[in-house]
Amino acid sequence: MGLSQAKLSKALGVSTMAVAFWEWGRRRIPPLLPLALEALEHRMMKGGKDGFTGGMPGVQEAE
Repeated sequence: MGLSQAKLSKALGVSTMAVAFWEWGRRRIPPLLPLALEALEHRMMKGGKDGFTGGMPGVQEAE
C-alpha cells in the first residue's frame, strides 16, 4: 500500500516496532491482521492515498 512502518502502525494502533518485527519474522502476525489490512486498503481506496489520515475507527492508538 506504500505506507511507512510508522503510518501503518498508527493506522493499526500498534507500535512501529511491532510492524518491524512482523516484517522481520521475529513476531507472529496476529490472526486478524489480514482483515484489518483489508479494511485499511478499502478505506484508502475510498478516500485516496492522499486522503489517508491514519487511525482506524474503534482502534486505540499505540503510545
